[in-house]
Amino acid sequence: MKRKTTHTRRIKSAASTPQSLRLPQLDALRGVAVIAMIFYHLGYDLNYLHWLQQDLPHDVRWQTARALILGSFLLLVGMGQALAKRQQTTLQQRWLRIGRIAGAALLVTLGSGLMFPDSAIYFGTLHAITVMSILLLLPCRPWIAILLGAGALALGNLYTNILFNHPALAWLGLMTYKPDTEDYVPLLPWFGICLIGYGAMQLLIHRGLARPSRWRMPRFLGWAGRHTLLIYLLHQPVLLGILIPLTQWLRTS
Repeated sequence: MKRKTTHTRRIKSAASTPQSLRLPQLDALRGVAVIAMIFYHLGYDLNYLHWLQQDLPHDVRWQTARALILGSFLLLVGMGQALAKRQQTTLQQRWLRIGRIAGAALLVTLGSGLMFPDSAIYFGTLHAITVMSILLLLPCRPWIAILLGAGALALGNLYTNILFNHPALAWLGLMTYKPDTEDYVPLLPWFGICLIGYGAMQLLIHRGLARPSRWRMPRFLGWAGRHTLLIYLLHQPVLLGILIPLTQWLRTS
């Protein structure tokens, strides 16, 4: 009887540990963001193949869409890092995750270099997430993270200096011009959004508000949110693998 009671206590204890905390609504939000990203890149590819005639780098609508999608991803990165800390994810596990993202970033650089040799991606979304994830390993209190995030947003949007125009410093985001690259996500101001997400999730956890939603999330959104890295790597090769042959066939038919 004593063994059974001890076993029952262990089960209850395991169920209440931080490791059991998972928020399906975050997966669903990642899913929404990744689907929006796919549609955005579909428009980008159609423009590249001259199906559309849009000035993407200067069109306010396209740039607003990009900022909203990217901002959503980075906000969720910060929230996910805070949740991982609450779940007591080991440092080794977090470094393994960062290593996977860094490897994926390297693949993006190599692939973009083959397709766009004059504007290869050297500090894009995955590169930024890698660096931001490393920085978020450092301890930081919720309100300090939020204030630092607000400061990073302000600094990145309001300050530039020719001293940062050297290519080796482009990743900081304080240069006076936008470098010629297909995807550019500098540390400033974008890390500000990540920090705000990190601090906000810490506050939600401390106040007991980080609970699974009562609303049932669509399964496909949850699946997409749990496999964002895989989708990120595969969606462009799939889109271009369909659109390029289709474009060539339509032009020759």
